[in-house]
Amino acid sequence: MEAKDLNQIAAFFELLKPGKIIVLVIGMIVLVKLVKLMQDWTEELGVKFPSKRLFILQVTTILSFSFYIFGGVGLFMSTIQPGKEIIVAVGGSLAVAIGFAIKDVIGSLFAGIILLFDRPFHVGDRVTFGDVYGEIKSIGLRAVRLNTLDDNLVTIPNSKFITDVVASGNAGALDMMVVVNFHTHIDENIDKIKALIHEVTVTSRFVYLEKPVTIVIEEVEFAYSPAIKFIVKSYVLDVRYEKALQTDIVSRVNEVFKIEGIQRPGRSIS
Repeated sequence: MEAKDLNQIAAFFELLKPGKIIVLVIGMIVLVKLVKLMQDWTEELGVKFPSKRLFILQVTTILSFSFYIFGGVGLFMSTIQPGKEIIVAVGGSLAVAIGFAIKDVIGSLFAGIILLFDRPFHVGDRVTFGDVYGEIKSIGLRAVRLNTLDDNLVTIPNSKFITDVVASGNAGALDMMVVVNFHTHIDENIDKIKALIHEVTVTSRFVYLEKPVTIVIEEVEFAYSPAIKFIVKSYVLDVRYEKALQTDIVSRVNEVFKIEGIQRPGRSIS
């Protein structure tokens, strides 16, 4: 074996000194902790300034990516301190080996970077992915974490969002459309019911009145009877109150229907 080859091997083992590896591991742990502290702090900031909550979460995502990528590279270069010869000699073969070993992780990492700049959805958005619906809690290096309305935390690899269809309900905005349906007997007074539903909706404390309240009317079959369907489309002032707005409208409209004697499908009007 030539002296040059021996020198390269010796230099390679120099990189793997236990002291350097320990410092690198400790540095990575500190980096992760710092990012976690930043995320906790910005989450509290979002509570104090609810109107800027989604913007704060989006900035946090960008900063987290930057800290992980640039901080990780900086830690490696400053602790391991590889020479140019070592980088050239070992870098290629090591990259290939690692690429085969963690190709799915690398794929998710690059998919995460694409999600960060392409922005099909944002942190805080309500999205539907397959049969899962919920709020995007974080966009990480490897996966997106989504909190369902049943308070289940679902982890989805970033690469899935590149190839599959995802629907965003609010696309980065704080407000979002909420749709509620009602059915009444075919012979009921449509104008009266429409006015009642509209009044209940616009007086809800969760509705966002800067955007219009729309009521679409259809004649359908419901409960094996012809019926009138009222599709109520309104906007919630914050996506966190999506179900609160839906519950408020449904409960109050049903109470108004009882008071006004509004008949439902399948019942005869006396």
